[in-house]
Amino acid sequence: MQYDVIMTTLKGLKLYGMAQAADELHQQGVPSYESAQLILGSLLKAEIAEREIRSINYQVKIAKFPVYRDLTGFDFSQSSANEPLIKPLHTCAFMEDAQNV
Repeated sequence: MQYDVIMTTLKGLKLYGMAQAADELHQQGVPSYESAQLILGSLLKAEIAEREIRSINYQVKIAKFPVYRDLTGFDFSQSSANEPLIKPLHTCAFMEDAQNV
């Protein structure tokens, strides 16, 4: 991860103390910080993924759904839902193309 991305991610995760320390190390040009950027980037990606998983689990719990389900596990053969119509809606490509549903 690049320095700018690391700083933005740290601040986005509200890790202001770490962001300040990383900024100081970057400004000083500490060689160990430069070599640790890959590890720090991996740790930040893992933290973001963990927070997303916790958020989904919390939302499922609050909604009182029995388990998390998404469209990848949906069996269209057991339903009258139109798969060729639903799949493009799931990708939200119509929003990028500015088309009406």
